[in-house]
Amino acid sequence: MRLPHESLAFQMLAAATAVRGVNEGSALPLAIDNAAAQFRLDRVRDAATRGALQDLAYRTMRQFGTARALVTKLVTRPPGAQVDSLLAVALALLVEDEQGEGGYTEFTVVDQAVSAAASEPKTAHARGLVNAVLRRFLRERRALLEDVRRDDEARWNLPAWWLKMLRDAYPGEWAALAESANVRPPMTLRVNTARVPVPDYLTRVANAGMAGTAIGTQAVRLVRAFPVSQIPGFAQGDVSVQDAGAQLAAPLLELADGQRVLDACAAPGGKTGHILELARVDVTALESDAQRAARIDENLARLGQQAKVVVGDASRPQDWWDGQPFDRILADVPCSASGIVRRHPDIRWLRREVDIARLVTEQRRIVSQLWNLLKPGGILVYVTCSIFPTEGEEQARWFGAQLPDAIRLQAPGQMLPGSREHGAQAAGGGSASRDNLPSDHDGFFYARFQKRP
Repeated sequence: MRLPHESLAFQMLAAATAVRGVNEGSALPLAIDNAAAQFRLDRVRDAATRGALQDLAYRTMRQFGTARALVTKLVTRPPGAQVDSLLAVALALLVEDEQGEGGYTEFTVVDQAVSAAASEPKTAHARGLVNAVLRRFLRERRALLEDVRRDDEARWNLPAWWLKMLRDAYPGEWAALAESANVRPPMTLRVNTARVPVPDYLTRVANAGMAGTAIGTQAVRLVRAFPVSQIPGFAQGDVSVQDAGAQLAAPLLELADGQRVLDACAAPGGKTGHILELARVDVTALESDAQRAARIDENLARLGQQAKVVVGDASRPQDWWDGQPFDRILADVPCSASGIVRRHPDIRWLRREVDIARLVTEQRRIVSQLWNLLKPGGILVYVTCSIFPTEGEEQARWFGAQLPDAIRLQAPGQMLPGSREHGAQAAGGGSASRDNLPSDHDGFFYARFQKRP
């Protein structure tokens, strides 16, 4: 049975394919690309369907702990990977509906999930199962949710080891942090104030029928998300999409015209572009992945900026460094990404507890090598999009003790995700005043070190 692309059934089936891809180890953006290719979705002609596929897949990942527990509870025999994922998509929508966020009637979700199963030869045998499982959930919703949510992973939609790290690090705030991981993030823009002042840009946004609020020096938060093609000034490079917390990195470098700057681990180039907007500097943008490095060039072209883009490993400067020291180094290192999980809900299901120790070792190796490239008197900014202290304050203390001639400077320290009213904070040695932070941001850690002149 051929399903119309605009039908929820088609979109659920494609989303289930993407969810299955995450279960098999793919990052969600890649899994979505693969699902779109499998279902022959053209980026332009099928943009709306592709957007719906992405929306459903992201919503499922945010409710995946609960949905997976419900499938285990309601299905006695393994139904196969695709049916399992289709049930997860449908149950995630029904659970969201319980919270007033579903957007579809119960009848529609059940009907379209059954149609999705019936449309494919490999899943048609399970259409009765899909119907029975979803109808049973609706009949016994309260009891089933109370039952599965006795398990913390199903209740909080986070792995058990992740929850333990939150409890250990933030005894009074861990629950709010766990809840924030499942909240849809705001769409935040960085305004190039060299071209347009923030108040003027807010007027442009309002004239375009969009509501926005200034939440930082250059940060504007939109009330709801829009495709970048509709955002005033995006194509012309007047604004970029960048979280307010990420927008602190470039200013912390204390840039001045004529400096030589290294942006390590630079893809996709958001921070590189910000650096070039703030000063006339010579920037080397380093990225280990050639495909991701190409995105830096694309982003800089939109902004009308230029940098030397180099493909190389930050921990092996002997392979790419030209021997000329840098005045400033931005070390935005690989990390758990625990601070941006609301934007990337698949991360929690792909990460493993053993990954943290490996990442800590890699972070130390990268910063230790980059430190040798810094001029005396120069500044290195260490950044992670993590809220785990092992990747934040504990690392900063290690750097302060191990890096020769290092002076720790004032920096925001640990910034927890959300608004100031919902747990965002600056913490740790050398922390900055909370009054200097944007009012809504993802989770980041910032530390700064100057090499003794």
